[in-house]
Amino acid sequence: MNSIAAGTVLITGPTGGLGRAVTLAIAHRPAEQRPDLLLVGRPGKGLTDVAEAARAAGATVQEIGCDLARLADVRDAGRRVKDLLEAGAVRPLRGIVANAGVSVADTRNASADGYELTLAVNHLAHAQLIGDLLDSLTAPARIVLLGSNTYHQNIFRRILHVAPAVWRDPIELARPAASDQPASVEQGGIAYSNSKLAVLYYAHELQRRAPSGINVSVFEPGFMPGTGLSRAMGPGLQRVGQALQRIPGVSSPARSGPMLASIVLDDRWAHLRDGAFVVKNQEREVKPFAVDRARESRLWDATAELLKSAD
Repeated sequence: MNSIAAGTVLITGPTGGLGRAVTLAIAHRPAEQRPDLLLVGRPGKGLTDVAEAARAAGATVQEIGCDLARLADVRDAGRRVKDLLEAGAVRPLRGIVANAGVSVADTRNASADGYELTLAVNHLAHAQLIGDLLDSLTAPARIVLLGSNTYHQNIFRRILHVAPAVWRDPIELARPAASDQPASVEQGGIAYSNSKLAVLYYAHELQRRAPSGINVSVFEPGFMPGTGLSRAMGPGLQRVGQALQRIPGVSSPARSGPMLASIVLDDRWAHLRDGAFVVKNQEREVKPFAVDRARESRLWDATAELLKSAD
């Protein structure tokens, strides 16, 4: 048993799609390869069902109800995790999988704290949770963030009208669109891609500030047509996605979930750090503009400002 499997792994967004798939992939591992699980997600039947399924497979599971669009909930979840660790209800915290994510077409939508909803869930909520738990991790430990290649545009994404990131100051990115601005699928796509570029910038800066022995990486599961994230991207992309599901080799939660489980658990990936970007099961270089010390430092400071304002 390696040190990660001998501890506890926290997973956000475990109720469906990739989150449920990685949870069950870990739960179905042999006992000597299986960590305890902390499942942080929206309370309700989905969270109960995945927790029960993981327990039925033999895993030790604690479920923590949390609306990631509400930073007060996220802070409460962090305190709950610390309580469980201090009480010995789970083994030492060795991994965090920041999986939860949303994609909304209407960028006028705001989180409970008044921030643009996509950035609030995909970046700010995880920055809050990871920041609260950074001193609770026991090295060696791994933090795996969920990325997406949508941060830049290639020919395939151009054909599908998937918008790339259009970076602005993070304070501006956190501001919802004006109420008199019409909803736009394109603007929703830009907001999603901006949030995923933010994940890359945050991962690089987090590694610089994390204690020794805590490694940070970013996992891209591949385009998964038919999942919840694609539903906000318009009927054209949804129809293409439904057709693509029938093509062998196209990503799906069932295929990518075990890959993500491997990233967080297996010795093969113990070297990953510095925000290393893994697409399914291969390390890839990111575009040069996705490594920017000035933007990374500014995002870190702006994130702290935004989280403090919501406290």
